[in-house]
Amino acid sequence: MTRTRVILSLVLGLWAGISAADPTFWKHEWPQTDFTRTSVDNWVEILSGGPPKDGIPALDAPKFIPATEETRIGGSEPVVTVAFDGAPARAYPLRYLTWHEIVNDTVGGVPIAVTFCPLCNSAMTFDRRVQGRVLSFGVSGKLRHSDMVMYDRETQSWWQQAIGEGIVGEMTGVTLRQLPTWLDSWDQFRARHPDGLVMAEPAFNRRYGVNPYENYDRSKRPFLYSGDPPPHGIPALARVVRVGDRAWPLDRVRAAGALREAGVAIDWRPGQASALDSARIAEGRDVGSIRVRDGQGRDLPHDVMFAFAFHAFWPEGTWMLGDATKR
Repeated sequence: MTRTRVILSLVLGLWAGISAADPTFWKHEWPQTDFTRTSVDNWVEILSGGPPKDGIPALDAPKFIPATEETRIGGSEPVVTVAFDGAPARAYPLRYLTWHEIVNDTVGGVPIAVTFCPLCNSAMTFDRRVQGRVLSFGVSGKLRHSDMVMYDRETQSWWQQAIGEGIVGEMTGVTLRQLPTWLDSWDQFRARHPDGLVMAEPAFNRRYGVNPYENYDRSKRPFLYSGDPPPHGIPALARVVRVGDRAWPLDRVRAAGALREAGVAIDWRPGQASALDSARIAEGRDVGSIRVRDGQGRDLPHDVMFAFAFHAFWPEGTWMLGDATKR
């Protein structure tokens, strides 16, 4: 992000945060949201990220093309891999998710939301079936602890992306089921799924393939985050592999190549570019790809997020640091 854009967004966010200490400030924009139902103790934690509601447009029922026909995506670019039994594997490139953050889709009969919060490096996929209905999600334009606040169009409730939980409105306290998907490089996806599909370029005027958060994951502090830094001297924007309430520093996984701890198997291999480094995603430094499985070799839901976000949402979580685990 350029210095001017950062300063402008910071001013807008701080102004909105001060104004929003009382949620009545938001009722004109969210007249159908029940602000009397919430798990948020301190409203000033929720800030405007700059864009308004739907200013970052979520995608619905995207089109796909065979992976063999795609020529625009760089080989090291990250994609979210969705591989369900009974359906061709699908790749959702971060070159698109960076600009849209949510994709509402259906794969193998399962309605899903593929999500990516660039400010937390959090890429997770959720089942959209909740309490007997299928929800569809949009981008609220709000941030909490620098993480995207989603909303569902059916009840206008707000959801915290990092934890997949309703935090404001009718769905407060309801948790979305996270599905076992993962980040691959485009080359890795094509090699593993030669008959797979890839999301086609959306029909929006966006600079797809460009990283609007240039050098973000080299920053000292997260954007619009005022919480405590991670413990144990871990840099705020270091990547960690989160499984449940445990976090393994990615640097530790990369050094080992493979770890087997706490009933979890984590494997790392090179070849995937950071989506938050260079101006062009395909030129980002190699942060590698991980795969997380249980003792029977089954893929596990997980996330590769920044350390500050893990600490913010799992303050009592366990840090898997090697010789000893720590809280």
